[in-house]
Formats: sequence, C-alpha cells, structure tokens
Amino acid sequence: MRFSKIGLMTPGDMGQAVAMQIQARGYTVCTALDGRSERSRTLAREAGLTDLGSIEHLVAECDVVLSIMDPGAALSFARQAAAALCASGGNTLIVDCNAVAPGTVQEISELIVEAGGRCLDAGIIGPPPRGKASITLFVSGPGAAELMQIAGPQLQVTVMSERIGDASALKMCSGALTKGTQLLWLEVLIAAQRLGIEGFLDRELREGARAEIYHWLQGQLPIMPPKAYRWVPEMREVAKTLAVDGVTPKVFEGMAEICAFVSTTAPGKETPEQGRARGRSSTEIVRTLAAQSGDLG
Repeated sequence: MRFSKIGLMTPGDMGQAVAMQIQARGYTVCTALDGRSERSRTLAREAGLTDLGSIEHLVAECDVVLSIMDPGAALSFARQAAAALCASGGNTLIVDCNAVAPGTVQEISELIVEAGGRCLDAGIIGPPPRGKASITLFVSGPGAAELMQIAGPQLQVTVMSERIGDASALKMCSGALTKGTQLLWLEVLIAAQRLGIEGFLDRELREGARAEIYHWLQGQLPIMPPKAYRWVPEMREVAKTLAVDGVTPKVFEGMAEICAFVSTTAPGKETPEQGRARGRSSTEIVRTLAAQSGDLG
C-alpha cells in the first residue's frame, strides 16, 4: 500500500521530530489535537502538522497512524483507535512505536485487528532526529516492509520479522541497557553527594577505567529529568518483559522508582524545551536532585 496521508499521535519531543522527517519525504502528516495540551499544540504548529481534531477523524482519514507517546498511554490510545476503526469501517494501519513490552504490543495488535484494522510493532532507537541526529525504526509484524517508504537519511527503517513483539522486545532490551545504565549511575552519584564524597568519586571516575562511560553520562544526565515521568512506565514495561522470560523484574521495578522520584523534582517538572534552555551540567543536575528531600525508592 502506498501511503498518502500519515497520522501521528502525539507531537511531543520525539513525535514532532519524527513528523518533520516524514514531511521532508513529501508526505502530509496529520495529528489530532482535541484535548491536547498547549505545548502539544505549539509543537504541532511549529512542525506544520495538519490538525484533524479528533482521533476518530485521524484514523478515518489517514492511511497509517504512528503512535509515539508516553508508553503508559499506549494501550488507552489503542482502545480509542480500535473504537474509531469500528465506527469508520476502515482498515487503517496502526503502528505502535512505543516503549512497551512484547505482551503489551500483542494486546494492542489484537484490539486493532479485531476492530478491522492492521497493526505493526515498531521500536524507535536513538534521540529525536533533529540537527544531525538520526534514529532507526525497527519494525515487525505482517507487512512490516510497508514502513520502508517513510525511510530517509535521519529516519532509517529496519524490518525485523513478520512477528508482532520482536521490535518491542528489541526496544525493551536496548532501553534497559541505555536508560538502566543512566539510572544506575544517577542513583550512585546522588548517594555520593549525600555521603559527601562526590569530589573523590568524580576524580576516580574521570581518571579510571570507566572514564569513557562517565564522559558519555555527562551528556545524558542534563536532558534526562524532563523525560523521567515517561521512563516510569517504560521501566515497568522492561520489568514486565524480563519477568516473562524468567529474569527478575526487581531491578527495573527499582529503576521505575528512581524515575518517579526524579519526576517530582524541579528539573523533572520542566519540559524538554525548558531543560535544554537552562543548559544545566550533569554536576548541577546531580547536586539539585541530591538536595531534594525524599527517598529514591
């Protein structure tokens, strides 16, 4: 099927960047802003997206709808999309691009297919594709190759298999390593601040065998707090993924608690745009979080 009009929910930090890459390929990209925040409206306007108002209109009028949102909202959106499919009698392709467990995306696929639509499983790996940044969209499910047509220099598409769940499994494992590493280091760095030995630890890390990882972390921690609220459900989905395959979920249940703590702090309550504008260093972030009252778990 050749796409003409592409829908996207929601135009957040990642969604807006992805939408702009798709538009650069010549497609019309639509969204549904009924009930959305002023921030979402601003991001959609800045990207030049077409507002179709409701999810019902989005599903009815678009050939494909990409779901890119807080993973905690992915299943709820799938239910809304399924209801819209039933109402329209269409067979719109719904692509779940969220950080959810294989079991969750299989449930989403069942809802969409039972409603008469089609569903693909996709996992985004990489930062929002702005500037020189790029992402890879790993896709699995029946007809996954259809997504190749939206590929571009900064939006690469890799087809994995015909099986729903494979792309999400990859996303879960990748996110567990990258985000889990950040959260582990963040917890220890906060502890070092509260213990009063942060200077000694900083010197040991900069000069020791882990200097490369520590250097990488300096670029990650300043942009992490505004995303912490989204990482809470993602870490729970990672825990769900691991539990199914007999690995303990407890590590990532703890990671979810760290994210929940960060989301309650001043940096955690900022938008990504506000966080970038403030330009805090990783040291400032750790000091600010360590000074907050309350436990990390």
